[in-house]
Amino acid sequence: MQITDFDDAYQNAAYIPEADRFLREWAEKSEAFRAKHPFKTLQYGEGPRQFFDLFSPKDGGQGLTVIIHGGYWLRFQCRDFSHLAAGALARGQAVAMVNYTLAPKARISQIVDEVKRAICLAADHVSGPIRITGHSAGGHLATRMICEDALPKHVADRIMHVLSISGVHDLRPLLGTTMRDTLRLDPEEASAESPALLTPRKGTRMTTVVGGDERPEFLRQTDLLANIWTGLGADTAALHLKGLHHFNVIEGLETADGPLTTLLLAEG
Repeated sequence: MQITDFDDAYQNAAYIPEADRFLREWAEKSEAFRAKHPFKTLQYGEGPRQFFDLFSPKDGGQGLTVIIHGGYWLRFQCRDFSHLAAGALARGQAVAMVNYTLAPKARISQIVDEVKRAICLAADHVSGPIRITGHSAGGHLATRMICEDALPKHVADRIMHVLSISGVHDLRPLLGTTMRDTLRLDPEEASAESPALLTPRKGTRMTTVVGGDERPEFLRQTDLLANIWTGLGADTAALHLKGLHHFNVIEGLETADGPLTTLLLAEG
């Protein structure tokens, strides 16, 4: 199927009934979660958005889970999704909710660098294995962290699993959208920052997940990376979760026994 309207292909909210309701609920759930769970805010840079919130379990923790928010690198902040830390926290994980500078102030390459710095700092504060997950643009950033040129070896060696939820893994189609100008995306950066065009670190274990009712492009992007990286020696899987769309798919992180929490923390 040829794509003739790239803006429509990457449009999510227009195809989700009562899409605005999800935005309100995320904010309400996140505020309630932060009120009940103490956290530390750690700055990994001097910019106002260069921080992460670290939630720690009472027993000291069994490792670090990193969660990276989405929004096409243009919207939201980590505190809009604090509630997504609930599942991993209940399973004994310390959880870092990563914030980053948004476009157009930052280009995608700068955002990638910011997330690297955040993960390195979080790794300094929490011992044990590391798991990384992200939604939509966060899925891109999560998988970008396990490319060969990303994290330093002493941090990358601790990564046990990366879970990309509805991720965009090849940025080149975005060159056909009106977002291109706001993202300041050009062909060179689109290629340089696309995980699908890069090489995963040796020993990478990565799962891509998408809601079965999402836009066709997100289904394709999900299968694409798993297919390519399998051919490069990575341990990959691609899953379509029946009946879920781009906004409710992330609810699987909200509980200890949620499908995404279970998948993320499962031993390889």
